[in-house]
Amino acid sequence: MTHGDPSAAQTMVVALGADHAGWELKDRLAQHLRTAGCDVVDLGTNGPAPVDYPDYGAAVGEAVAARTAELGVAVCGSGIGIAIAAGKVPGIRAATVHDETSARLARQHNDANVVCFGARLIDPKLAIAALGAFLEASFEGGRHEPRLRKIDGIGRAGTPPRAARWAQRGDPEMDTLLDAELERQMTTLQLIASENFASPAVMAVTGSVFTNKYSEGYPRRRYYGGNVHADAAEQLAIDRIKELFGAEHANVQPHSGSQANAAAYLALLDIGDTVMGMSLDHGGHLTHGSPVNASGKLYDFVSYGLTRSDERIDYEAMAELAREHRPKLIVAGATAYPRRIDPKPFREVCDEVGAAFMFDAAHIAGLIVAGVHPNPVPFADVVTFTTHKTMRGPRGGTILCTQEYAKRIDSAVFPGSQGGPLDHAVAAKAVGFAEAARPDFAAYQSRIVTNAAALADALGSHGFRLVTGGTDNHLLLIDLRTFDPDLTGKAAQEALDAAGITLNRNAIPDDPRSPFVTSGLRMGTPSVTTQGMTPSEMAQIAEFTARVLKAPDDVGVIAQVRAEVAELCAAFPPYDR
Repeated sequence: MTHGDPSAAQTMVVALGADHAGWELKDRLAQHLRTAGCDVVDLGTNGPAPVDYPDYGAAVGEAVAARTAELGVAVCGSGIGIAIAAGKVPGIRAATVHDETSARLARQHNDANVVCFGARLIDPKLAIAALGAFLEASFEGGRHEPRLRKIDGIGRAGTPPRAARWAQRGDPEMDTLLDAELERQMTTLQLIASENFASPAVMAVTGSVFTNKYSEGYPRRRYYGGNVHADAAEQLAIDRIKELFGAEHANVQPHSGSQANAAAYLALLDIGDTVMGMSLDHGGHLTHGSPVNASGKLYDFVSYGLTRSDERIDYEAMAELAREHRPKLIVAGATAYPRRIDPKPFREVCDEVGAAFMFDAAHIAGLIVAGVHPNPVPFADVVTFTTHKTMRGPRGGTILCTQEYAKRIDSAVFPGSQGGPLDHAVAAKAVGFAEAARPDFAAYQSRIVTNAAALADALGSHGFRLVTGGTDNHLLLIDLRTFDPDLTGKAAQEALDAAGITLNRNAIPDDPRSPFVTSGLRMGTPSVTTQGMTPSEMAQIAEFTARVLKAPDDVGVIAQVRAEVAELCAAFPPYDR
């Protein structure tokens, strides 16, 4: 490869950001990378209007730290200020370079992952050549390793490197648990479809001083004093999520997706009303009318499900059930359905039978924001979702609705089903929503789907049957019966857990086994995609899975796979230690 031609890095994802002094050079570098085949995440700015370089340096650093990009490029007038800003992000080593040699050495000796240029100080052709040298090079290790460890240790004197990053020390027993849990997350594969790695910024705000505040009510309508900042934080979350989805109204106070659903039912229904929801054993959620859940105990749920032929939602049968039972509400959405859900047929049926339409987007909210899944907001009266999972924010729930239902929804949340909101969680939701508005978030969601499809294909090549034959979203379901008729979901989950592969057993359509045992497994790719894994790693994960499940009682096989899993995870750490 000649200098300035990053052809060896064609599959790289590179995040770029610049201030008003550097945007033209940034655009030239971006065009060069695209021509060379790189996947470019352009974080702005895109014009000469004055902006603050720290915003763009931080955005590039956070994209690389979150592994939504492999490397970053930041440009300002001198290249110095934006490098300082990017370097403030944990895990980022930003280097200002002025030629090919300094760019190459930044990678070889300093393991830099963000390269910075001064647009006023470097010729564009030289900047392109330096960028090529930066992408070409790799960290040499060796004598440079201890020096980098010293750099990482600056400012952390006397502070243990792991759990201390997220929590105040002082409880030895809890410190041990925090360290152990972080170690587990960093050395095993997280394939539970409802989990993800929140950013350090989200976790910091979740543990912030807002946890000390009590704020019953809504912004500017509280039952306690001292809420000026809590009001502002909640309003930020409301405004940001409304813009992301194009919604008329948002309530960001629900503590979870289940509580969001319960509040929506309280707003829309009377006890005993007829409701339609997706059957639990066909992929629906407990709150969609399971008899063991409050939804099934308080309301008369009628369940729709999948076709037997292709295991997709049977929209025709759903419509016939609606005509027969005349429900007051129809609920769409799922917790274990690997295909797109079209909101339009539900809206049409609701209009025909006079029902309200609620869409539970708990799993796919991030895909919707990114345009990877159809947005139900233009069709549904109410949309509920969780703020973690594909949204990659803090644990919690949110409700979106039309203005017609706004007062009823707000009253159903408070005082109908909750007291004071968790102000720290609400503030962290605002941070997560801001992260979801960045261009790199859409690219990340696309990679989630690409990885899920690659994992599905790889598992199929090892003899696993997938429910519906594959996936359109972030998750997939394995029917274990064709792989090994005697292997249960419970036994498979336990064997894989011992091998460092964390997922969950799951019922498959018309499962003959109990929900505690099951005949299937559910796998998801949000977490491993956040770590930066690609289809190549999905093939490895499928091979690990097959090797373990062919010999689920073989201690030697499990130990070997666990060691290989740890090695893979070491190459893709979710957080800087």
